Amino acid sequence: MFTLRRTPSLSDALMVYSLRGWVDAGLAGEGTLEALLQQMDDVEQIGSLDLTDLLDLQQVRPHVNLDEGGVRFVTWPEIEVWTGRLGRDVVVVRGPEPSIRWPSVAQAIVDLANQLRVGEAVGVSGMPAFTTHRRPVPVQASAATRSFAQELGDLRDDYDGPTGFNTVVQHTLGVAGIRSAALWAQVPQYVSGSACPPAVRALLTRLEQSFRVAPEFAQLDRRSAAYRDKVEEGLAERPDVRSIVDQLDRQLDRQLEGLVDTDAVEPLPEDLPSGDELADEIEQFLRGNTDSGD
Repeated sequence: MFTLRRTPSLSDALMVYSLRGWVDAGLAGEGTLEALLQQMDDVEQIGSLDLTDLLDLQQVRPHVNLDEGGVRFVTWPEIEVWTGRLGRDVVVVRGPEPSIRWPSVAQAIVDLANQLRVGEAVGVSGMPAFTTHRRPVPVQASAATRSFAQELGDLRDDYDGPTGFNTVVQHTLGVAGIRSAALWAQVPQYVSGSACPPAVRALLTRLEQSFRVAPEFAQLDRRSAAYRDKVEEGLAERPDVRSIVDQLDRQLDRQLEGLVDTDAVEPLPEDLPSGDELADEIEQFLRGNTDSGD
């Protein structure tokens, strides 16, 4: 299914993928791929998979653009394949998840991995979590084999239910014998609808620790500090929400200290504010402002 412009000579490459359409809190997966592409040496888009006949184009629409002569042209949705080097050979696969033929497209990604000599593959994403923006972003993992899961630690092992295409890809890669895993950044649910630089930083850190990539963090550290300042600025506009975040922090502290007696923990509201609920108050401080630390 993939059309390659050329087949680079790679060795024991790492494939990092994130296909949009399912949960990606804080745009953590999308942001991680963008950070990799910005930092990799010899970065190049080497191929793509045309999704024109595999998508509901009313949900994922094509884009229209103007060329230098003012003539309109249409860009159709596709899954992109990029290669480069960041401590090791890296293959980046990104784009929207298909609407149909998931098994066939997942197998096409396996075939691509074999063609490019991929030794390991990891999906990256974010999920809304019971945490706050004031804390380091936890990252949970899942893996296609028990032995690989034990190497990664801090597993996401408490979910059974509907899933996205990323997980189908992870499973298909594992069945094909490729070491396959997924990393999930735990993003505070009250800001999960906006780009979260600390979540990208956390995912890149795990890629460095577990998959031998060599990213730089200085720019992300500046963006993360600016992001936290902006969230606090947003909370200052909503004292009621800030009190909930403060209360959540206290409960998390007590959990870390081993205070599991429910009488010792202040009750939280049944429903913490969602990103949608706070969009007008908090996320207006985030959109377009998270780069202020660059």
